[in-house]
Amino acid sequence: MIDGAYFVLVVLGVLGTGLVAGVFCGFSTFVMRGLAALPPAQGVAAMRAINVTALNPPFMLVFMGSAVLCLVIVVVTFVVWPDEGAVELLVGSALYLLGSFGLTMGANVPRNNTLMRLEPGTSEAAAYWPVYVREWTLWNHIRTAASGAASVLYVLAVA
Repeated sequence: MIDGAYFVLVVLGVLGTGLVAGVFCGFSTFVMRGLAALPPAQGVAAMRAINVTALNPPFMLVFMGSAVLCLVIVVVTFVVWPDEGAVELLVGSALYLLGSFGLTMGANVPRNNTLMRLEPGTSEAAAYWPVYVREWTLWNHIRTAASGAASVLYVLAVA
């Protein structure tokens, strides 16, 4: 059974991965659709502004803090190896670390960096914008599912 400080870690993991899933879900379901509906220059400018403001302490604490929690949960799980929930905790952690944090660094951030190098009103930005929206949103759907699944698996581990 998972209890004590270990239980608190897992509950914080549920909260963190669930919050990140919610942020990503918002982007997948309406933010990116709204931005895609704008003329390219406006969409590029808006997304560039979002990317700058996203790097704020509250979001980074939840996003990166959840990754750290997942790592701690993996280590504690291997040390304690509870009778129940170990598989759910390890798979949930892997989903968040690879499918959310890893994809962010490997797929979404490079696209954001490319977008940041483009001036909103240029033909180059206009040509890249639909590609950016399609590819970034696809990877974001996967990040949403991975973060949500991690949260569900953590819940199942303590249920």
